[in-house]
Amino acid sequence: MFPLGSWLPAFPGLAWGWALLDALLQGLVGACAVSVLCSLLKVYLYIQCVNNPERQAEKEAIVAQWPLLEPLHVLVLTGVLALVGSRVAALVVLEFSLRAVSTILSLGKGTHSSQLYLLCQYSLGCGVSCGLSFLLEGALHRSWNLALAAGLAGLLALQAQRLARHICALYELHSRARYCGICILLLAAGHGIPRLLRNALALTFAVADLAAVELINRDFLSTGEAVRFWTPLTICYTLLVIYMQEESRQSKGRGLVFRTVVVRMGGLFILLLTVGRWTDILHVFVSLLGELWCLLCSGVLLESCWRQ
Repeated sequence: MFPLGSWLPAFPGLAWGWALLDALLQGLVGACAVSVLCSLLKVYLYIQCVNNPERQAEKEAIVAQWPLLEPLHVLVLTGVLALVGSRVAALVVLEFSLRAVSTILSLGKGTHSSQLYLLCQYSLGCGVSCGLSFLLEGALHRSWNLALAAGLAGLLALQAQRLARHICALYELHSRARYCGICILLLAAGHGIPRLLRNALALTFAVADLAAVELINRDFLSTGEAVRFWTPLTICYTLLVIYMQEESRQSKGRGLVFRTVVVRMGGLFILLLTVGRWTDILHVFVSLLGELWCLLCSGVLLESCWRQ
């Protein structure tokens, strides 16, 4: 592997510095993916509110979001994803995939849940990070590849944010006057945004799940060690999914979302106390902060989903 500084002399700590840079670039790609997801959901929910006169208060709340929230969200999430180890990130991805399949099956064929898209923010970031770790493992120019991926992801995130700002400011005027091509396109096909997100997320998590399994299995020297890890993990995740499905039937709202985050991370913490490392315990706390941060930043959109 030849990172960006491979031509420099082997100074003490230089390898650690380039590894940190790689982690930050990897985290930035994941954070940009989350930003694109949130921007497209913001566009979709705003259009739904415009088309429904009874949801004008929700529309005004979406427009009134703090303008600097989006870049701050990307910045904080980049740092969190850079700190989380690949092992815990892989476990977060697998847990969300199991939870998403259970939720989709319970919703029934032909339905979708915008709330599920918002709840997958941190898991999506971890999934992109896991996928990059797996796909670029052993690559000759890993750091250059990550830098290119980060540049492309940042450009895509900026364009998605510009689209969201444009729609929130001018969609009502342009859609009535048939003036703007983008607004006219969204007027005709804006209802297809959830389907687009569903397909993109399905592909992303399919790759992330394969990468997560490989990243976890490479730490085991024998089949017996793998069985001792996967057996309690499977039982723990199954119980968590059953618990959360039962909770979702009994209650709704912001309190339920935050409670399930604490329960999920608590279950992962207890599991890793028995079969993990001390660094895994630290990464679970970092993941908890990342999950809570994503929920806090998308509070207005979550409220709109619950009222939809």
